[in-house]
Amino acid sequence: MEVGTYQPNKRKKAKTHGFFSRKNSKVLKTRRKKGRKKLCK
Repeated sequence: MEVGTYQPNKRKKAKTHGFFSRKNSKVLKTRRKKGRKKLCK
């Protein structure tokens, strides 16, 4: 049985792209400075 290419994993997605991963880098800071309504997903 062939496995699909995209196998979503909520935990992994959150860990790589979520709020806490962004918090540790300067991404949030720059987005706040720009005045974004939404800082991250």
